[in-house]
Amino acid sequence: MPANPQNPLIVQSDRTLLLDVHAPRAGEARVAIMPFAELEKSPEHIHTFRITALSLWNAAGAGFSPDDIVTTLEYWTRYPIPPGITEGFRDTMARYGKIRMTRETDAGAAKGGLSPESMGETLLLVTGDPAIRAEIAAAKGLEKYLQKTETGFRLSLINRGTVKRELIALGWPVEDEAPLINGAPLEINLRERDSGEKPFVLRDYQREAARAVAGDGRPGTGFGVVVLPCGSGKTIVGMAFMALLKTNTLILTPNVAAVHQWIEELINKTDLEPGSIAEYSGDSKSVAPVTVATYQILTWRRAKDEDFPHFSLFREREWGLIIYDEVHLLPAPVFRITAELQAVRRLGLTATLVREDGAEDAVFSLVGPKRYDIPWKDLESKGWIAEAVCTEVRLDLPEALKIPYAVATPREKHRIAAENPLKETAALQLVENHPEDHILVIGQYIKQLESLARLLDAPLVTGKTPNAQREEIYNAFRRGDVRVIVVSKVANFAIDLPDASMAVQVSGAFGSRQEEAQRLGRILRPKTGADGRKRNAYFFTLVARFTVEEDFSANRQKFLAEQGYKYSIQYWAAREFAPGQTGADA
Repeated sequence: MPANPQNPLIVQSDRTLLLDVHAPRAGEARVAIMPFAELEKSPEHIHTFRITALSLWNAAGAGFSPDDIVTTLEYWTRYPIPPGITEGFRDTMARYGKIRMTRETDAGAAKGGLSPESMGETLLLVTGDPAIRAEIAAAKGLEKYLQKTETGFRLSLINRGTVKRELIALGWPVEDEAPLINGAPLEINLRERDSGEKPFVLRDYQREAARAVAGDGRPGTGFGVVVLPCGSGKTIVGMAFMALLKTNTLILTPNVAAVHQWIEELINKTDLEPGSIAEYSGDSKSVAPVTVATYQILTWRRAKDEDFPHFSLFREREWGLIIYDEVHLLPAPVFRITAELQAVRRLGLTATLVREDGAEDAVFSLVGPKRYDIPWKDLESKGWIAEAVCTEVRLDLPEALKIPYAVATPREKHRIAAENPLKETAALQLVENHPEDHILVIGQYIKQLESLARLLDAPLVTGKTPNAQREEIYNAFRRGDVRVIVVSKVANFAIDLPDASMAVQVSGAFGSRQEEAQRLGRILRPKTGADGRKRNAYFFTLVARFTVEEDFSANRQKFLAEQGYKYSIQYWAAREFAPGQTGADA
């Protein structure tokens, strides 16, 4: 195969694909490889994709063959494909479909001694390969869920997700042919104008994302995860998916503020009547054809050895769809119930699938594979999200803290660095230097935030702030009555403050990339100034110099650097701190 220097793709021997975004037809090439390659990094010039076993199994489930993939790579590659890498595609993809999961038939039920009433609660795991059956039978993690049959195993419907997750860990992805339930019907359509009579048009990527999850109705479609940056309208993707399925829907969110935002958007942008939408949270426990609940209420229980009483919500109605907002935050108990809900269509929405506990495989197995992803910078270049200017401000520790820091334990070092008192002066100066911006000052430690709120004369929102008071503060911020809010980690999740144009991060959860992505996302809604021009968003991180914070900050920035964001670094000296000055000595 001759080289073609005009092509945008470089195929490497480690199964990474490098996409030159400046080459002709790079966008077409990206669309062509997305079904079988995972996007890993998307900085300015070269985007990195990787072909993995999971990505090949996803492709097989979507109907792609190994030959399809090789043909695509050969069409788009700039240089000859390294020998050997494509041979393994066939063997990897052949694993998909070796094991099928089907519904118990009448004949199978009778032969197994099952009553007709229990038949619908039973599934079959079928394989024609005796060696695979032997491997499954020997797997300790599966023995309590499976009962041997002549051609495979029988399992309870409730264990459908758990068995699939165990099998994928063994390297055997299951072709799940058991049908999905339709749920109770619900007529729902997107408006052409919102409730304020402003034109409402679904963006192309939002429509593509919803359709990518819906698929063509074949087994193996109708569930999955959409990854889009904060501020790009993930909620609208969820509503577009609801309009495609037209069924009773349960929406799970991280907090009550997100519940209210979902309800407002549903009323504003769909033709649902308010009476068809209900809130299920600590404040209100109603159920309707569309019910919006919090993860917290579902995982509440009186004692650790008791059941979760609100799990009954999953059986309150004939749900045909469950939407997991901020799916990367799914708590372990909800993973458990999600494993039981494999017959229901599922949509996960997130800005990043990064989980600091490494449980990405659980999201894949139980909610579904990633069906749609798009580089953050692509949306920024088209004006769908704001251009962000990221700056790290490094500050010395005061002399009085240097010795206590030097002899502290690792955890104490993090706290001393995070609560560097010079950060308060720097935050005040940044606020004064940006009089036209609406600013979120975000941190981890409550005492530090209380002190900042007094210094900045700004309201404080923490996990202990009553929901009604939070809404009052958020609404004042939206109206412009309040320009600065000091917020704890509650700002990491699902707060809709579209006018926020600047964030000052004073402390965070060690090196959490997930948290960095979420906090930046709070300020990415597009904005215009008084002159009608688009305005940048500003993201400042305050870091104690020569401390563990520098290492943690580097790890936190890794995710954003892979998305194409650059950080500039400034060094501020304490002697230069004075209101109205820039503070930068480098």
